[in-house]
Amino acid sequence: MTDPAFAVLLVAYGAPLTLEEVEPYLLDVRGGRSTPPTVVEELRARYAAIGGRSPLLDRTREQAAALAQRLGRSIPVIVGMRHWHPYIKDVLTQAAAQGVRRAVAVAMAPHYSRMSIGAYQRKIDEARGPIEIVTVTQWFDQKFFLDAVAERVRSALDHFPAEVRQRVPIVFTAHSLPQRILAEGDPYAEQLRASVAGVMRRINGHPHQFAFQSAGQSAEPWLGPDARAALEQLAASGERHVLICPIGFVADHLEVLYDVDIEYQRRATELGVHLERTASLNAAPLLIEALADLVLAAAQDRSWV
Repeated sequence: MTDPAFAVLLVAYGAPLTLEEVEPYLLDVRGGRSTPPTVVEELRARYAAIGGRSPLLDRTREQAAALAQRLGRSIPVIVGMRHWHPYIKDVLTQAAAQGVRRAVAVAMAPHYSRMSIGAYQRKIDEARGPIEIVTVTQWFDQKFFLDAVAERVRSALDHFPAEVRQRVPIVFTAHSLPQRILAEGDPYAEQLRASVAGVMRRINGHPHQFAFQSAGQSAEPWLGPDARAALEQLAASGERHVLICPIGFVADHLEVLYDVDIEYQRRATELGVHLERTASLNAAPLLIEALADLVLAAAQDRSWV
């Protein structure tokens, strides 16, 4: 890597790559506080159920490779994780050693919250060293992102019988956060609902709602409504076909592959509901187009291109 005009840093949450890494990963997530053994074992069992490791790093690297190909111009695209290897600080140190002096960072989560994207920003600021970095912190209304989600919804609806396809309810979901963020004026929930509205403008006529999933295990209240409860309410009202669209996630990882594909699917079977999920965006061409648009706009604002 020889003094490129700028590089791109894609940042994501991070996840263990083996079952043995689950406990130290949790130690990192919890800021050095130990995790009760029962919680460690429960999470380890969940990772075992999806194949023994999270695919998040693999999917993010695939996104990076596709973005590098789309950008061309010898622009390197690197991947850093907030809570596991390769850590943001390590990849930035390596990039600086290889001649990178400017970078556009993109958090691989479209919706801003101080608890999530704000934490990425702090990690980047702590680790930037000699690199000038501009961070794209929100892209919930990016045209190509919304087009990509709408495309996934249309494809998933094809899995339902033709006679019910036009009236299948869609439950859009995202990771829950502590409810106290609302009192702090955090825009997370509002941006999620704006994304849903943007997708629904591209898909006419479907009943839909938004719900939160994967709330943490703590005593404080978390954002609702709860996605599992939404599924149960739809079943109670007579619905026998439901589509879940995890709009808050752009890649396969535990909250999609376990919480939706295993836990919600199991509950749907108990309720007699045909449940489908939209395929994760991963390296979908429209998502890569969205990322390219975001990166080039940020670089142009700095007169780097």
